[in-house]
Amino acid sequence: QVQLVESGGGLVQAGGSLRLSCEVSGGTFSSYITAWFRQAPGKEREFVSVTDRYRRTSYADFVKGRFTISRDNTKNTVFLQMERLEPEDTAVYYCAADANLILSSRRMSAQYDYWGQGTQVTVSS
Repeated sequence: QVQLVESGGGLVQAGGSLRLSCEVSGGTFSSYITAWFRQAPGKEREFVSVTDRYRRTSYADFVKGRFTISRDNTKNTVFLQMERLEPEDTAVYYCAADANLILSSRRMSAQYDYWGQGTQVTVSS
C-alpha cells in the first residue's frame, strides 16, 4: 500500500516562502514520478510541478520561476520550495505519485494512482 503524507503548509504573507514536503511510503520511491497539484476553492485541481527518477522537472507556467521541486530518495520525500508567494497561490496542495507515466501525461491529475491528503497554503495580501 503506497501512502503519501504532505506537510509544511500554513499561513504566510504575500512575498513570503513555504516549503512543502511529501513523504512516500510503500513501493519503490526512487522509481516514482512525483508531482504537486493544487486546488483552490471553486476551481479544478491544477498541475504545479513534477519530477521523475532522472530528476527531470517541469512546471506550470504560473510558477514563473518562483517554485522549485526536488526529491530526496534517501528519505522517500519530494519537496516543493515556494518563494514570492502571491494570494493567488492560496489552495490545498496535493502530492501525487505514479510508477509509470509518459511525459505527455504527467500534468494530468487523472493519470496518477497515489495521492496525499493535501496541505493548506494560505497567502494573505
